[in-house]
Amino acid sequence: MADDKPNCKVVLANNIAKNLLAEVHDGLKKIDRKPLLVGFLSSSDPAAKVYADWTGKTASENGFAFELREIDRELLEDAIIDANNDSAVDGIIVYYPIFGNRQDQYLQQIVSIDKDVEGLSHRYIFNMYQNIRFLDDANTKKSILPCTPLAVIKILEYLRIYNTILSYGNRLHGRTITVINRSEVVGRPLAALLANDGACVYSVDINDVQEFTRGEGLRKKRHEVSERPGWTIDDCLPLSDVVISGVPGDKYKVPLEKLRDGAVCINFSSERNFTPEVKEKASIYVPAIGKVTIVVLLRNLLRIVQNKIEAAAEAPEKPTEEKATQATA
Repeated sequence: MADDKPNCKVVLANNIAKNLLAEVHDGLKKIDRKPLLVGFLSSSDPAAKVYADWTGKTASENGFAFELREIDRELLEDAIIDANNDSAVDGIIVYYPIFGNRQDQYLQQIVSIDKDVEGLSHRYIFNMYQNIRFLDDANTKKSILPCTPLAVIKILEYLRIYNTILSYGNRLHGRTITVINRSEVVGRPLAALLANDGACVYSVDINDVQEFTRGEGLRKKRHEVSERPGWTIDDCLPLSDVVISGVPGDKYKVPLEKLRDGAVCINFSSERNFTPEVKEKASIYVPAIGKVTIVVLLRNLLRIVQNKIEAAAEAPEKPTEEKATQATA
C-alpha cells in the first residue's frame, strides 16, 4: 500500500541552534570571564519583551551575563552613551521599535561599533551592502552582521543549501531565492547577503519585485539591484529553489499553488506565513527561526569580545612612567 504522507522534512530551529551553541561554547572556553550583554527595553511592544526575555534566558544558560535595563524612551540616548563608556559592558542590544520613525535609526548609530551585537552601526551596514567581509586589511576580524539575516544564512548552511565545493563567497551560485519582505531591518539586508554569496534573489514587497544579483557568472564584486516591472510573487515562486517569508501579521499567506515542487521554505515572521499545506509541496520547511537568532546574537557578542582581546594583544605596550621618563631624559 502506498504511503500518502508528505515527504517534507520539518526542521526545528532548536536543532540548528544546538550546533551553533557548540561553536559558541568552544569560544567561551578561551575567555576567563562571562561577557556582559546589556539590553535596553523602552518599547511597549509585547514582541520586544518576549525577545528580551528569551535573550536573557539563553544568555544566562550558556555562560554569558545579561542585564535588562528598562528605560523611558526619552532617557534612552543618554543610557546608551553611558553603556558605551562602561568598560564592564561588552555588548549592547536595543529592542526596537521605540519611536517607530527615523529617531530609531539615529539610536542605532549611537551604539558603539565596539559593542554593537546587532550589526546596525553604519560601518557594519556599509560593509554588508558593499560585500566587505572583514574589518581589517589582514582579513582576520570578521565584520558583524545583523542577527536575523545571519540566522537565516546559518539555517541555509545547516540545510546544505550552500555548496561547500564552491569557493567562499560564491557558495549560493546557481540558487534562485525569493525573499518576501523588504524591510530595512531584515528583508533587504537578507536579500543583499544572499546575492553577495552568489544567489539570484527576488525581493518581493507589497508594491513591486526587485532582483538582487552579482551578474552573469558572478562577475560583480557586490550585488546590484534591478527592477522587475509588472512582476508579482506569482512570477517568482515557480523559479525559486528557496522561499523565505517574513511578513508581519497573521493575514498574509504564501500562495502555495505557485510554489515549486521540492522548494525549501523558511518562515521568519512571528506569525506563520505558510499554511500547513506547505508540507505537501516543500522538501524542507523551517517554521520559525527565533532560537537561532538569539544564538547568533550571542555568537556576535563572542566575536566582539574576541576582537577586543586580539586588539589589546596586538597593541604596542604602553611605557611605564619610569620608561617614559627615561625616554624623555
